[in-house]
Amino acid sequence: MYADVIIDISHEQLDKTFQYAVPDELVDVIELGMSVDIPFGAGNRQITGYVVGLGDKAAYPVDKIKYITGITEGKVTAVSRMLKLAAWLKHNYGCTMNQAIKTVIPVKDKVKQKEKRSVNLIIDAAQAQKYLDTFAKKNAKARYRLLEALIKEPVIDESIIKSKLNITAQTVKAFEDMGIAEVRSEDMYRNPVRNVTGERKRIELNEQQKNAVDTIIADYDKGDYKTYLLHGVTGSGKTEVYLETIEHVLNHGRQAIVLIPEIALTFQTVQRFYHRFGDKVSIMNSRMSKGERYDQFERAQMGEIDIMIGPRSALFTPFERLGIIVMDEEHESSYQSENVPKYHARETAVYRAGLCGASVVLGSATPSVEAYARALSGEYKLWTLKKRAGKAMLPTTQIIDL
Repeated sequence: MYADVIIDISHEQLDKTFQYAVPDELVDVIELGMSVDIPFGAGNRQITGYVVGLGDKAAYPVDKIKYITGITEGKVTAVSRMLKLAAWLKHNYGCTMNQAIKTVIPVKDKVKQKEKRSVNLIIDAAQAQKYLDTFAKKNAKARYRLLEALIKEPVIDESIIKSKLNITAQTVKAFEDMGIAEVRSEDMYRNPVRNVTGERKRIELNEQQKNAVDTIIADYDKGDYKTYLLHGVTGSGKTEVYLETIEHVLNHGRQAIVLIPEIALTFQTVQRFYHRFGDKVSIMNSRMSKGERYDQFERAQMGEIDIMIGPRSALFTPFERLGIIVMDEEHESSYQSENVPKYHARETAVYRAGLCGASVVLGSATPSVEAYARALSGEYKLWTLKKRAGKAMLPTTQIIDL
């Protein structure tokens, strides 16, 4: 087997694939999008590359083709659809394939994993009591205190032992050497959502909201995945339309991405999603640490979350079963990337939805000229919400000649 690999160097002249042979031990595990270690150049310098093609035909003399060294540990694996998206970005926005791949796989390097360590008692009650008596006779206060606590609670978080019981690492190590206790660790994902409880809140939709939701759901159930422009005045309840539609998609075992401009990504805004969907929701924003961002991509790939909320970078969340993309305030200029590739999130969302078989809902009180023109021409489906939700009234306005 041979793999077409793009090397991890941003340079126009190297914007092409290089063919490498796949070692026998990797034939069954290698797949599109994997990050691999490869020997490169005359000195066989070890660098990172991305697999963008697999086949059984050599494009060069076999004796001149080098072998892949191995699969790179600690990288977020891209799926083939994301690589197609990268190719589309390259073609449409004039960048190298490598720059496009780094955009659709924005969290590349794994940050040191956060661990949860606990001390576990591994002897029975009778043995524990004998040790306790021995520690009392020898006046070993720290050991006595730790064992006394473990008898009451056989599993205790290591941080509590250090902070609350004032037990040092040496004492814990001594317990391990004596066969009294063992330290167990498990990976703990950083969760940017803190102190938020999910409590289901529903609001009765008005007729205009209900018509929009029913249409989107009916098209979705028929497999007719369209792009909708929800043109609603401020306070018309566009978010409720998003919530109802997303819930329907989730009930069918699929996932959702909700794009919100960074300026509007406030706790109050996303809290409505948490209250409706609880821990199925995660967020992505520029204030998060590198570790938090990495963990959210890991959680998304492993299927632990079903809704990702964030600015344009959230569009590249590696969901396998993406069913809907919602883009709120679609007119906002922040959806246009200022870095290469200079993609627009709206166009990219529509293309990604096409790859996945997903619907797109664009929302705005003041739609962009491009989106509105497409809606009027029939390329997008237009829904207009003219009334405010509930009994709220639009303010009376006057134009004053100054």
